[in-house]
Amino acid sequence: MYRSILRLLAAWAFPALALAQATQPATVRLDYIHSGNALSEQYAIERVLIEPLPWPGDMARPFDDTNRGNNRVEVADAKTGDLLYSRDFSTVFGEWKSTAEANTLSRGFHESVRFPKPDRPVRVRILKRDERNQFSVAWSVDVDPDAQDVVRAQGPAPAKPIPIRVSGPSPHKVDLLVLGDGYTQAEMPKFEAAVRRLAQHLFEVSPFKERANDFNVWALAVPTQESGVSRPSTGVHHASALGTRYDIFGSERYVLTLDNRALRDIAQYAPYEFIEILVNNDTYGGGGIFGQFSTAAANNDWANYLFVHEFGHHFAGLADEYYTSPVAYQSSGARMEPWEPNVTALRDPAHLKWKKYVQAGTPLPTPWPKAEYEAYSRAYQKKRAALRAANRPEAEMNALFRDDLAHTNALFAQARYRKAIGAFEGANYEATGYYRPAMQCIMFDRSEQFCPVCQDGISDIIDLYAGPASKR
Repeated sequence: MYRSILRLLAAWAFPALALAQATQPATVRLDYIHSGNALSEQYAIERVLIEPLPWPGDMARPFDDTNRGNNRVEVADAKTGDLLYSRDFSTVFGEWKSTAEANTLSRGFHESVRFPKPDRPVRVRILKRDERNQFSVAWSVDVDPDAQDVVRAQGPAPAKPIPIRVSGPSPHKVDLLVLGDGYTQAEMPKFEAAVRRLAQHLFEVSPFKERANDFNVWALAVPTQESGVSRPSTGVHHASALGTRYDIFGSERYVLTLDNRALRDIAQYAPYEFIEILVNNDTYGGGGIFGQFSTAAANNDWANYLFVHEFGHHFAGLADEYYTSPVAYQSSGARMEPWEPNVTALRDPAHLKWKKYVQAGTPLPTPWPKAEYEAYSRAYQKKRAALRAANRPEAEMNALFRDDLAHTNALFAQARYRKAIGAFEGANYEATGYYRPAMQCIMFDRSEQFCPVCQDGISDIIDLYAGPASKR
């Protein structure tokens, strides 16, 4: 299986890519169950397996120093304790834990961590960020990659990965895998066309534009019997390959899959470090979990925006900068300094994390037409909710979104600090106490560009996987 897939990679892309992969160690995946509620959490191992393809990452960059995410995985030598590998990430469980439901019941979520196969037994540690913004060990388990109960035989690939953009050997590139969900066999050309269109748009947005040659992009979709994914709030239920659906945590626009095992079992047949799922739906929606995956409605008028915005969450751990749209998460009341690079509690303006971008004379906090924006947004959100409640055609919702962006652009156009980097109150789903770097950004509204601070946050992750651009 291993060699047959490498031969396919050579045929589909470049022989050099397959040759580079052949010298890489195997990929180990640890599947486990992460369960709990708002007050406690537990872990239990499910299985350890060797994936069909070799490790896609650069063995010269095994450690993550970006300090992102709510969790971190560390792989250490079981005998000496020497650290061999680390990566930061967040989880669906972590988001669910902040919902009202977590106060009344416990749930379990399937999760996975992947790492290059070591030549010795290791201890895998899952760390959790605490109230001091420091990581501490939440769970550890010993893994012997050569143990007899490690799953080594995989079934045939359910579909062939399609090379969309191949810039070079995977170990020296960021490998993005775009998965399709809700596409029938007859719709496979539609899926491939959507991937090519959205990937092209991604590389028209800075800093992806300047770093396009640091990326490989692959596409993979397992055909389904029915077109589209589930949208339970409207009575639509489909058995899609990845189990992706709308209405996650009760939010009509939030699209995720909770079937991590299905996701990983399909994704393992293509080189990947990051995943974006395209759902074959017209309805506006998407989602993104840092270090896990992102989703976007491929057929919506705002698909370009959704693809990039949600990828910002998944790829770089960027926070949502908007705060007037309803979300499922409960406010903690506390205003800790967020780990996300593009929001701050501004407890110490003199040491603002994006201080290098703030010009002398820019006040912190930075004034903006906040009251006027919020007054308009309240009316806009009522219209939006009414359209969804009445199940109006998606064209009406798309028109409302266009009107909203036009109004925001006009409102901000004359603002004194329209182009400034500062600290604008209102971010991270909160009207007060959290601040964003710029008045507008893809992470705030349906704008077309990332602000410089978000661009920096993205570039840090590209550097982690592909190496700094300045050193090549």
